[in-house]
Amino acid sequence: MLPTGQRVRDVDKLMTVIDAATDEMVDFTCDILRIPTVNPPGDAYVECAELIGRRLKTFGFAVDYPIAEGRPEHTASHPRMNVVGLKQGRSMRPLVHLNGHFDVVPVGDGWTVDPFGGIVRDGRIYGRGSCDMKAGITAAIYAAEAIRRSGIAMNGSIEVSGTVDEESGGFAGMAWLAEQGRVSSDRTDAVIITEPTDTDRIYIGHRGVYWFEVMTRGRIAHGSMPFFGVNAISQMGLILAEIQQRLLPVLKSRSTSVPVMPPGARNATLNINGIAGGQPVDGMQTPCVADVCRAVFDRRFLAEEGFDSVRGEIESLLERVAHDSPELKYELRDLMVVQPVHTPDGSSVVAALEQSIQEVLGRPASLAASPGTYDQKHVDRIAGVRNCVAYGPGMLDLAHQPDEYCVIDDLVKCTKVLALSLLSLTGSQ
Repeated sequence: MLPTGQRVRDVDKLMTVIDAATDEMVDFTCDILRIPTVNPPGDAYVECAELIGRRLKTFGFAVDYPIAEGRPEHTASHPRMNVVGLKQGRSMRPLVHLNGHFDVVPVGDGWTVDPFGGIVRDGRIYGRGSCDMKAGITAAIYAAEAIRRSGIAMNGSIEVSGTVDEESGGFAGMAWLAEQGRVSSDRTDAVIITEPTDTDRIYIGHRGVYWFEVMTRGRIAHGSMPFFGVNAISQMGLILAEIQQRLLPVLKSRSTSVPVMPPGARNATLNINGIAGGQPVDGMQTPCVADVCRAVFDRRFLAEEGFDSVRGEIESLLERVAHDSPELKYELRDLMVVQPVHTPDGSSVVAALEQSIQEVLGRPASLAASPGTYDQKHVDRIAGVRNCVAYGPGMLDLAHQPDEYCVIDDLVKCTKVLALSLLSLTGSQ
């Protein structure tokens, strides 16, 4: 720990440097937003990775571009290129890794501004991915750069990554870095994922996820004589009715002791992500009874439930409906399973962020669990680094919404919090 007077001087330098860099940070965020890295399918990843890499290199990082070769998502038309920058201090360890994903979800309807315009208005940066989570990448880069501009020597090292595909599971992004050992317990001491956390909140984990598909199979027949067939869409309707009438009320009654935010996410949930069956709605008319129908479901489960129980509940529901409707033929297919994760008590990364939030914002941090998953699952399960949290600029409620934005003042404050935390975690104060 530095003498109190020296630490105060260093903190003052950092705060001044970050304030002075505000316009630069806004401009860089807008530059990233103007690259439409929409996933699916994974557009413009190379362009975005190289933009981030150039900024890291300018700031003194050694930069490389790990490509997820061998992953099914990686193709010639949509290469899965990540970017990682390393800045070494007096020694390699402690090594603190700051991560942000640069893929964004599709735009959707309802926008009143250009979603890829990088528009600044009324103290806000607008655009798809502004809060989730390109502003977080800016905060990570400039937190490290503020230390350099302040002339503060680091004892340990800082790594910053921009990764792909988080919105579709992160398997070609952070999971790939973990599998390749770039993020691992052998070299990485702490990880901060700069997801939007409302400025004063630290996410210490997330609920579990069970994505699954149900397919119903009927019998095709002429649409004018449907009594000769079995309609797979109607059969799916029986399953959906059972979910709506019997399962959802049960899930709503279950709650977790983990402080998931927002509070509504403390209950178990299930969402119908999509349904396909029969003729394409916008296609040419076909007078046929639908013989196949598929539906994809998103079940978020609590730490108290356990995956085996969650899957068993779905199996029992399907068997019950099939018993009552002998014509029903179904298949259940698992798409993705993510176990809940939780940062251990006494984590140094939590302590550093709590202290920094108090210092910068003048109020205590709140600890919460995320309603959705993020790449902590890969950092924890594959890399084996449990000293991991999410903290970054932006309001989580705006993620994936039309007219998504990040407040500039929040970007500046989070950058200050991250810079102070880096000093603490690298042993530089």
